[in-house]
Amino acid sequence: MSHRTASAAPHLRRLFELLAAGAPAEELGAVVAEARRAGVDARDLAEVEGATEAALRVRNTLRQHRRRETELTALFDTAGDLAALRDLDAVLRSIVRRARMLLGTDTAYLTLADEEAGDTYMRVTDGSVSELFQNLRLQLGEGLGGLVAQTARPYASPDYRTDGRFLHTGSIDAGVLDEGLVAILGVPLLLGSGSGGQVIGALFAADRTPRTFAPEEVALLCSLADHAAIAIDTARTMADARLALAELAEANAVIREHSAAMQRAAESHDRLTDLVLRGGDVSDVAAAVAGLLKGEVAVHDGAGWPLTATGGHGGGLTDGTEHPAGAGKAAGGQEASGAEETAGAEEAAALVAAAESSRATAHAVFRDGRWVCAVLAGQELLGCLVLYGRPELDDPDRRLFERSSVVTSLLLLLRRSVAETENRVRGDLITDLLTAPDRDPAGLVARGRRLGIDLDRPHFLLVARAGDAARERLADAAVQ
Repeated sequence: MSHRTASAAPHLRRLFELLAAGAPAEELGAVVAEARRAGVDARDLAEVEGATEAALRVRNTLRQHRRRETELTALFDTAGDLAALRDLDAVLRSIVRRARMLLGTDTAYLTLADEEAGDTYMRVTDGSVSELFQNLRLQLGEGLGGLVAQTARPYASPDYRTDGRFLHTGSIDAGVLDEGLVAILGVPLLLGSGSGGQVIGALFAADRTPRTFAPEEVALLCSLADHAAIAIDTARTMADARLALAELAEANAVIREHSAAMQRAAESHDRLTDLVLRGGDVSDVAAAVAGLLKGEVAVHDGAGWPLTATGGHGGGLTDGTEHPAGAGKAAGGQEASGAEETAGAEEAAALVAAAESSRATAHAVFRDGRWVCAVLAGQELLGCLVLYGRPELDDPDRRLFERSSVVTSLLLLLRRSVAETENRVRGDLITDLLTAPDRDPAGLVARGRRLGIDLDRPHFLLVARAGDAARERLADAAVQ
């Protein structure tokens, strides 16, 4: 009687079934032992072993893809929270909770800088059980968090207790010990990029046992920290807007006591506020102010170049829509000649000088037959609002013109915040395309499609260098 050798096919099929079911690695590894017990010959057994190794690799790849999908979902959810920002504390708690969940740590927490006290404090914690730890305050340079704030770089410590790279203090070590933390990863919350970025706090993930944080975990926490920084910056902008609107309301209370002109100013305030609430942009504000003041209005950027205009002013911008700053176009859409560019530069310089005078006096100024009002965010000059055709402005109209610059400031800040977020996402895509185009081609194509970029078509990469003053105008021109 002949002995029939068992086939490897059922075991190979079993591998596929386990993969489809998402079975753990132990079950995949057990298939080889099952084949050996079934009497599969050496040649087929080697094939089963090779298939098992391949199945384990596929399983790991699928796990990585699922983890990345979870991370991206969390980032998109966070971006959605930012878009619907109502409660800053709720958004920050959500970010910290997602950091703890995605990195699988025992705790996560966020610290913010206290500019008045000159130190940092705990703003949000998740998973913390120590009141002493939750009430910690860190001076610049103290502890791992102080090092992150001082250097504006991520730092990871597999064992905080024995790490000598940062300054240990009694109060901080006592809080960390009371919480039982051992491994800590901290990344900065940055406003702006490069050497000019401002550290406003730090985001941390920590374990109560030794742990080495992987580079992709550091990158994920940095992404969440970027979202937190945007949330804080947006909340501050909204607070400034609420303050500005409160000032407008106070002005309206005085206006209602005066003549019909004062009443018109109150109605004008309502109209501009409604523009903001309906999602209006700078061009809408310019058109509204022009109608209210019976003149022509232009908005220029911080370098004096036109953003939008009504009527025949603004360097050839006559359609009331927004244009890239300093796009080098003359009236009629033709490329500006050298003489026209020189004249445009002189005009821009004159407007910047007038805007600086407006900032110094905190009022609109009359220069060269037009009114100019600085558009400010704190002490930063975002641009200026220019009114033509009204050489004489009474106090109510002048105040209306000046208040319009506050609304314009809000819109410019919101637009910049959105642009920074979009540019960061696009920058990540470009970085991946340049550094690792073969790692996940399908993923890159999908990411490009979400950004409106067809990566199946050929593209050119243009690298340009510009000074700080020209960078924003260069970016606007590139978008066009």
